[in-house]
Amino acid sequence: MSYLYLTVLFPLIGFILLAAGRDKLSENVAAVIGVGSVGLSALFALIAGMAFTTSGQQVFVQNLWTWFNVGGFAPGISLHLDGLSLLMMGMITGVGFLIHIFASWYMRGEEGYARFFSYFNLFVASMLVLVLGDNLALLFLGWEGVGLCSYLLIGFYYANPANGWAAIKAFTVTRVGDVFLLIALFLLYQQFGTLNTQYIVEHAAEVMTKSSSLTIWTALMLFLGAAGKSAQIPLQTWLADAMAGPTPVSALIHAATMVTAGVYLCCRLFSVFELAPEVMQFISVTGAVTLLVAGFAALVQTDIKRILAYSTMSQLGYMFMAVGAEAYQAGLFHMLAHAFFKALLFLSSGAVILAYHHEQNIFKMGGLFKRNKFLFACFAIGGGALAAIPFLTIGFFSKDAILGEVWVQGQSIALYHTLYWVGVAGAFLTSIYTFRLIWVVFFGQENTPYHEIKGATYWAPLGILAVLSTFVGAVLKAPVAGILNTAKIPEFHVAEQFVEGMHGAEHLAVGIALVGLVVGIALFTFAYGAVKSFAQTSLGSGLAHICRTAFGFDALYDIVFVKPYLFFAKIFGRDPIDGLWLVLPALVKGGNSFTSSRQTGSLREYASSMSLGVVVLLMILIVIQVVGK
Repeated sequence: MSYLYLTVLFPLIGFILLAAGRDKLSENVAAVIGVGSVGLSALFALIAGMAFTTSGQQVFVQNLWTWFNVGGFAPGISLHLDGLSLLMMGMITGVGFLIHIFASWYMRGEEGYARFFSYFNLFVASMLVLVLGDNLALLFLGWEGVGLCSYLLIGFYYANPANGWAAIKAFTVTRVGDVFLLIALFLLYQQFGTLNTQYIVEHAAEVMTKSSSLTIWTALMLFLGAAGKSAQIPLQTWLADAMAGPTPVSALIHAATMVTAGVYLCCRLFSVFELAPEVMQFISVTGAVTLLVAGFAALVQTDIKRILAYSTMSQLGYMFMAVGAEAYQAGLFHMLAHAFFKALLFLSSGAVILAYHHEQNIFKMGGLFKRNKFLFACFAIGGGALAAIPFLTIGFFSKDAILGEVWVQGQSIALYHTLYWVGVAGAFLTSIYTFRLIWVVFFGQENTPYHEIKGATYWAPLGILAVLSTFVGAVLKAPVAGILNTAKIPEFHVAEQFVEGMHGAEHLAVGIALVGLVVGIALFTFAYGAVKSFAQTSLGSGLAHICRTAFGFDALYDIVFVKPYLFFAKIFGRDPIDGLWLVLPALVKGGNSFTSSRQTGSLREYASSMSLGVVVLLMILIVIQVVGK
């Protein structure tokens, strides 16, 4: 466990070497440094994790040095390892390592190869600081580091202005959430006198008053900070546009790192949230609304990556719904399952995009089943896990656990009963858009010539993730529950009288998801002509537009926030003091322009000017004389 710091150090060293070398490094050297540093990080994470689990300790803290000391506030650069941070560390380094391997193949031939891996390494290091920091100040440092790296990676293809705007949008929207998180840290420090995470969790019930206004505001600010990173309404608009970055970036952001930070924060500070049950309900409602909005948006998208982006938003909604229902362990296991199958889907989509010459419109692909059955198998497994196909996929064991426990919570609080049905509706939509994606790409008419793809760095990560996304990955459920119990993350207890009902609710959810699959098959296999005809009607095109724009949040924010801001900036953008000070330079510049224009070299003009000057002087003298008398 003394090697824990190396899990963060190696990606940082990789970042420094790659940033210093930049274009001077060959692609092979850059790949070795970039992939190797994260591989070493994963190795030492494994060593530290095994040592931790065999030691029998519940918490291990590695104090490195004091970060700063101001007025008695002295947060340390200290790493905190318990069951929750162990789960996050394993997910980040393990899945991140596989994504790095794939990226070394995917990014070949791209300009800025070393620059890409430098950002990639810094991203992993920042996320590890976030989950291993033993205080909220260090967590915030990693939090901001992840935000910075997302900006750099989303805007990697900066030559295209649209990509730059997408990066700015992601950076700006997530900064709004970060402001709320910063306010929450101020409130926590005011109440506890420290930002040590373990101390806050253990003493929350003693220091804070249940359902008081201060407690509610603290919990709400924490959640809004989490919502920004995890793309929950109302701070969800950046996630779909983040697809402007290279596909491995999408996989890293959406699967193993950035978007899971909000879920981690809520689970880490669960004792604070439980003192504000009103906020807990708000969290579940937000998650439920998000998953429903994202599900409808995914139904009509044509970009393969945007479909997967909205599916990520939807699955994060399930996780937050679980957190609000106190089903923390179910939400965290779904987060792990989602990391496996969503990384698989994004990396597979990257391979599909390369196979079709960087084409991302699913309707310009088609016929891939005949060309590459391996990719079809990967997509089928990942899509099956996303749709929670029973018994065969890891998604079944994680999503159904969430819905079952939300149903149980609904037996005491009516709100959660409604949210259960929202979750079931979301599962129905997921099955439809997942089948649509797979059917069009693999069985539709081939509209773009296929390009052969090969290489171990392409198929090996996909193969590993495909295995983990099946029922094989479900064997991790018991170990995950075990390490979360050691971290004192509350286990959801089901009263004996609700056990049978919970299983019935889970089976009903599975059944409706399968009905959604049947509906998808019927719509896109046998009645696709009718679907296209309906889409051309005024009602159909209107509904499609609403869903395609994800219910118009971007347009709403443009009216409410962007345009008023630009209007006031136009009015008050120039400082009046600066304006007054600039009068003198303007006069000098104007005088210089006038006098310079008179330097023509013409004797006639010079003589005329001198004569005019003499006349003007004489007139002035005459006036003075007359006035003087």
